[in-house]
Amino acid sequence: MSESVPVLPPKSSGNRTGLIAGIVVVALVIVGAVVFFATRGSSDEPAASGGSTPATVVKLGTTDVSQPHWEILKDLAAEENIDLEIVGFSEYTQPNPALTEGEIDLNAFQHILYLADHNNNTGDDLQPIGSTLIVPLPLYSDKHEEVSEFTKGEQVAIPNDATNQARALFVLESAGLITFTGEPKVPTPDDVDTAASTVVVRSVEASQTAGLIGDPDIAGVVVNNNFASDAGFDLDGYVYADDPSSAGAQPYINVIAARPDDVDNPVYQRIVELYHDVTVTDSVVESSGGTAVIVEGYDAAKLQQVLKDTQANLKAAG
Repeated sequence: MSESVPVLPPKSSGNRTGLIAGIVVVALVIVGAVVFFATRGSSDEPAASGGSTPATVVKLGTTDVSQPHWEILKDLAAEENIDLEIVGFSEYTQPNPALTEGEIDLNAFQHILYLADHNNNTGDDLQPIGSTLIVPLPLYSDKHEEVSEFTKGEQVAIPNDATNQARALFVLESAGLITFTGEPKVPTPDDVDTAASTVVVRSVEASQTAGLIGDPDIAGVVVNNNFASDAGFDLDGYVYADDPSSAGAQPYINVIAARPDDVDNPVYQRIVELYHDVTVTDSVVESSGGTAVIVEGYDAAKLQQVLKDTQANLKAAG
């Protein structure tokens, strides 16, 4: 059955005019509403889907969190939408485990030899992704002004920790004050040919080296930069220091390290590049009293090869 259609009663012409006018008004209201909501919807889209891109958060661990160059680096990173958080650690033994466990994304506190020793001892495979600096390891003396003034049998104190002892011995060998019995990759005092050497090596705690500068039995001391600075040494007043650009100094290049799966992370690589911005590196050198040397020319692959060789040398040395 067909649906019945209601029939409107006949209207006067005046009423028809009013009806038409009413229909027009309603139509205009509907169109206006559609336009309003359509316009409103399009203006809200950027806020809903466009907006600003959230910053990439990167946590970098270090043991010198108070150094001013970190704030400079953070500001540079922020300009590229990287939220760089500097996480402080009070002991050198903390940043590498924190990196392995994913508590931080990067760390910057160690040289390659320290990292190699850590990997060998723990089974970790943390990798350098960029170089930062190297600090020469100097020989100081209050008795001599030149290396040539040292005499047979005089004692020189060196730090006895595994990562600095070998370097200190290389410093003395380079200065011509000791001779090795062979060609050790990671020398110890047992590798020193006492009969053929000018000085006698005395190994002590690294923190004690600076305090021996006035000891009547000690002719010289090999002192890490931080202990020399704390003791008020004239950091430019050393008798001899190793050449930071030499091949023998490569294991002592300080690095930014990452987990092995993150070595090619472009954000992390950008942080390495920003570290080498002149505003950052000038601050690093100034804070070190002018002793730090910024290391350029080492890409991640080259640093990783130095690490690999250093780990192998440590294992061979037992």
